[in-house]
Amino acid sequence: MLGYDDKRDFFRMMVNSSCELIITDDESSRSVSAICKDLSATGMSFEVDESIELGTVVQALLESTNSQIPSLNAKAKVVRCEPANDSSYVVGVEILEMR
Repeated sequence: MLGYDDKRDFFRMMVNSSCELIITDDESSRSVSAICKDLSATGMSFEVDESIELGTVVQALLESTNSQIPSLNAKAKVVRCEPANDSSYVVGVEILEMR
């Protein structure tokens, strides 16, 4: 029997790297520190210290530590936000645009 991960269109790459999420809404813009847990061709997941509302558009910035691999700068929409434990959340985003 196929598991859930076997039904994905794209494989996930485990990352576990610090990154920055820039959240811009109608009133302001703020930066949130995050840990990028995984990355695929169409989405990413992060661990953050606060809940982020579904549908929120964020800019994800992931600096490369290798000069031959460019840094990632993506515009993305929050499609999932679940508590990971008492003090953090796992946020799943759909990549809308690579910059």
